[in-house]
Amino acid sequence: MSSVTILVDVQNIYYTSREAFQRNFDYNAFWRKATAGRTVVKAIAYAIDRGDEKQRQFQNILRAIGFEVKLKPFIQRADGSAKGDWDVGITLDAIEYGQHSDVLVLASGDGDFDLPAHKLVQQFATEVEIYGVEGLTAQALVKAASRFIAIDDGVLLPK
Repeated sequence: MSSVTILVDVQNIYYTSREAFQRNFDYNAFWRKATAGRTVVKAIAYAIDRGDEKQRQFQNILRAIGFEVKLKPFIQRADGSAKGDWDVGITLDAIEYGQHSDVLVLASGDGDFDLPAHKLVQQFATEVEIYGVEGLTAQALVKAASRFIAIDDGVLLPK
């Protein structure tokens, strides 16, 4: 049985799934697919904390599935722009846990993750599976990965 680390960029998956399909990502279906025949080393969902009750309920659902939930505060700047991404945290965890796993599953289409994906494949011989929305996933990330798995009906909630 192979070992797997699962990392989810919650914001990226939420917005790309909504844009492409007008539907939400099904974390239970994703978990079943990503863990089938595999032992989970680590599973982390990275989210932004806006402090509302609906979000806390969602985070509790993720925990019940098996994810550790890492939160960053949502920062609204004076100019109206917002800040709250997990790129550095995801990269660090990808290298830390991925090098000790047979497979790293990353749910994100963010091209910033092509470098850690490439490093895991080349230096540590870790397979990297990227789950992303086709057409909204950076080509550099797709090329760096061992496998690209397009988000489709199998991992989306019904409308």
